[in-house]
Order: sequence, then C-alpha cells, then structure tokens
Amino acid sequence: MAKNVAQQLVDTLEKAGVRRIYAVTGDSLNFVNDAVRKNGNIQWIHVRHEEVGAYAAGAEAQLTGHLTCCAGSCGPGHVHLVNGLYDAHRTGAPVLAIASAIPMHEMGTEYFQETNPIKLFEDCSYYNQMASTPQQFPQMLQAAMQYAVSSKGVAVIGLPGDLASQGSEGAITTTFPCRIREHICPSDHELKELANLLNQTKWIALYCGVGAKDAHKEVVRLSSLLNAPVAYSFKSKMDIQYDMPNEVGLNGLLGMPSGYHSVQDAEVLLLLGTDFPYENFMPEDNTIIQIDINPNRLGRRAKITKGLCGDIKTTLQALIPFIRQKEEDGFLTHQLETYEKVKKNLQDSANDKGKEGDIGPEYVMSMVNELATEDAIFTVDTGMTCVWGARYLYATGRRRMIGSFNHGSMANAMPQAIGASLAYPDRQVIALCGDGGISMLLEDLATIVQYKLPIKLVVFNNHSLGMVKLEMKVAGLPDWQTDMYNPDFAQVAIAMGMEGYTVSNPDDVLPVLTRAFAADGPVLVNILTNSHALVMPPKVEFSQMKGFAESMYKLLLEGKGQTIKDTIASNTKHIKEIF
Repeated sequence: MAKNVAQQLVDTLEKAGVRRIYAVTGDSLNFVNDAVRKNGNIQWIHVRHEEVGAYAAGAEAQLTGHLTCCAGSCGPGHVHLVNGLYDAHRTGAPVLAIASAIPMHEMGTEYFQETNPIKLFEDCSYYNQMASTPQQFPQMLQAAMQYAVSSKGVAVIGLPGDLASQGSEGAITTTFPCRIREHICPSDHELKELANLLNQTKWIALYCGVGAKDAHKEVVRLSSLLNAPVAYSFKSKMDIQYDMPNEVGLNGLLGMPSGYHSVQDAEVLLLLGTDFPYENFMPEDNTIIQIDINPNRLGRRAKITKGLCGDIKTTLQALIPFIRQKEEDGFLTHQLETYEKVKKNLQDSANDKGKEGDIGPEYVMSMVNELATEDAIFTVDTGMTCVWGARYLYATGRRRMIGSFNHGSMANAMPQAIGASLAYPDRQVIALCGDGGISMLLEDLATIVQYKLPIKLVVFNNHSLGMVKLEMKVAGLPDWQTDMYNPDFAQVAIAMGMEGYTVSNPDDVLPVLTRAFAADGPVLVNILTNSHALVMPPKVEFSQMKGFAESMYKLLLEGKGQTIKDTIASNTKHIKEIF
C-alpha cells in the first residue's frame, strides 16, 4: 500500500534520528499523528500546550546535539510554538517544526484558523517554507533538516492538512541531513601574531563562553602557560568551571567581583567563544582579542583590537605551541585571592537559612547543589532563579545546565526538563522554577505524570516577580504589580498525580529535598523563600544606588515602611556594600 505524505514525513524523520515529536494533535495534524502510530519507532509526546513542546524539543536538541521535532496544528496550534522556537533558534538548537496548515484551496480566503506561517516564523528560523505538492515535499523536508543541523537552529516546514493525506512521491534528492563537524583555524601568521602579543604581555585574562565548551583541556593549558585567570559566562559554567585551577567565576549581570575585575584589569583580554551581550561589564581601554567560529560575531559586543575566526578547540591547539611559559604570576594570584573572598561571602549568605515563611533562596540552592548527582541536568527559569543557580550550582564535568539564556523567556525550566528527562531517562533532572515561571505553564505537570518522568521540580516561591521587583527598585520605581497570589503548588502537583511538598520552615528544606530527590517518580517541592532577597552585581553604578534610594523613599511616602524594614533586614550586608 502506497504511503501518504504524512507517513513519508515520519519515516524520513525516523531515519534522520528523530526519536519523538512534541505536539498537540488536532484536525490538520491528525494524519501526522496517525503516521506516528503506524511507524511505531517515533514517540508522540502529547504536551498540554505547544509552547511546552517547542521548549522540550529545544532542550533535547541542546543536550544531545541531535535533530528534534515539534509540531502544531493549523492556526493557534502552531502559533503557540513561536516562543519556544525563538528560544531554540537563539540557543543554536537544531529543531524542526512542523507547522500544519489549513487546506491549500482555502489559503488566502481568511478561512477558519488561517495564519501565514511564512510570516509568522520568518524571524526565528533558518529555513521556513510551505509545501504545496507531494512532489516538492521530500525535497523541502530534506532542506529543512539540513538547515537545522548545519546552521544549528530552527527550520520550519508548513504542511497543509490535505497535503498530508495525499499519496507521496519519491524524492529526487537525498532524504537525510548530512551532519558536519567544523574544524576552523586562523592562519599560522595570525596565530604567531597573537602569540607574540600574549608572550609580551604580563596581565592577561581569559573569558570563556559556551563556544569554548569542547576546549576545556586547552583552556586549562593556555591559562597555565599565561598565568591567566579564567572567567566565564553563566551559559558556559558547567563546561568550564570544573577542574579549572585558575578560575575566578562569572562576569556579567549575574557575575562576581573576581570575574569582573579580572576582565577589567587585564592588559589583554582574550574572549573565547563568547557573544557576551552586557556592554557595561566589558572593558573599554584594554586590548581585546576575540576568537569565534562565527565571524559575524567578531567585534559586535566589545571594542576589539583583533578578531580571529576559528573554533576554540582547534585554534587553541594550534596556538599553544607558540606560547612561552610565564614566570610572573602576581596578577593571577591577586585575582585568585579575590575569588576566595567572594566564595567565602557566598558561603556566608548560604549559611543564613532565613526564617519561617522567608527561607533564604541562597541556602535552598546550596542544598540543591549538595544533593544533586554528579551528572545531574539542571533547568533554570529566567529571573532570580538564574541568579541563585549562577552562584550556587557547581560543575563536576558531567553536570549540564540549560535555561533561556539568550531569549530570556519566563516559564522555560519545567518544559525543558521534560525534553531533558525523555532524552536522558537514567539521569537526575532538576527543574529550578520561579513561582512566576511555573504558574505560566502549570498545566504541563500533567505531561510529566502521564509519561512517568522522574523530574524533581523545586519552586522558589517568593510570591513575586523577584527580578522585576529588583529592576524597578534599581530604576527608582516603587515595585507595583509584581506581587503574586499563588495556589499551593504542592497541592496542585498532588492533584496532577505526583508527590508534592510545601516547605515554610528552613529546617525542613534539607530533609524534604533529600526525600524528594530519592523518590522514584516526579516530585514538586514548593519552598516559601524570602521575597526581599537582593543580589548585587559585581559592578554597582551611581544611578543604581540613586534608584534604590529613590525607590525606598517612594515606598515610605506610600506608607510602606514595613516593606522597607523587611528589605533592609534581609539585605543589611548587601546594602552596606552599595552605600
């Protein structure tokens, strides 16, 4: 019996290594759903919201490096994919999205649920086309897969529902994506020129992004030869921090004074595989050399002296033979001493458990770090959860951590944990959620239960949009409309069919997390954390100090003296640092 286009799609995806399709079935997507049933080797993951499916597919692609797939039915179904696809695209995750569409003969007539997928997905994809005939479909499908794999991003193929049911035609081209491994290296002349500069400079710092994740050994060796401190981005922390003798922590908005000053005070700063976006944390007068596999990124974030195109591992392997061992180590020693002070201050904060109903989030995250396995996968929500994760989760060389680090969306942690757990069923997966984030896509707790995924969800419940609250204070605004009414998330989890615990007493944090992490199935731990906890960036500007003071004054005028007292009481040490 001849296959239809939907069966051709699913069989091709299977041969390309796709293991599951994240979707909500319906009308125009039903033939694809049925093709998955007939195929038997691809799993249909029935999420409750298509945005969750796109996030989950993106997470699986990030963690495995393999092509993944999500789908949405016509109109509202595939519209829901957009936010998760933006996140995957900006992260560099190879995701194929099937945008099912209305019947071909109805297009352009303002038909029920009609949208224009070409316009809709144009800004979050490398390939985005609508198939209209069985003859062109296999060729377009191959092109979409190839773009996703080789360009490392999203590809979208529009599939009208009536086309999915038509008989398939044989492909006139290949039907599988060709996987590539890029080894790009600057010329010997460029490398020798860079080596001469580094050999003649005393104070050098390395700043590593996720582009250096495969070059850990080479970064260790280069930093040892140069006696250079190594700072890194949050996104690259799990790949760079472990077994790194000269590491000095993060730079940037979530960073630490040691990471910041290493970058600022160096005579030469070497940027390795980073597209660091925060210009306020980049030096202006240093000599900056940037190496990146994508030449389009060179010089767009910092005033570089020289930019070299190359993948970090290959480039450092070629550069290191030209580097002489430095004897001078005063700069490195000073930065390492500063880092030791930073780590002590962090530990002091983590030792403060807080009080009933206002548990210290630093303490909670430090306990998560202590209890997590050596190969745990962490997913972190955007906002204050990212702050605590950046400072208290430590790399082992086997742990992974993903979040919406480029797109910066709320509600990513729980959906990404779904993709992570399906991709790695034997590894511990911990979703670190804000109460704002978990609230946004709460319905997909049911997906976790339905597929028996042993995800552990830790909710930092401060009854507020914590990062927004802080942003408003820094801007001199009284925080308004940032407080949240929340249900008892533990009871919601129980209603969904998983274990749930609410923790309000600091002394219960460790025993409850221990019990939750040891459980076989999914567990949600709802922890009532301090809503007034502040986090200080490594660089505090006068405008931020002024804004904070103005915010406190406006609250006083509004009769919210207790809020001021609570803020000061919770952050006495940090406020002294500001003022």
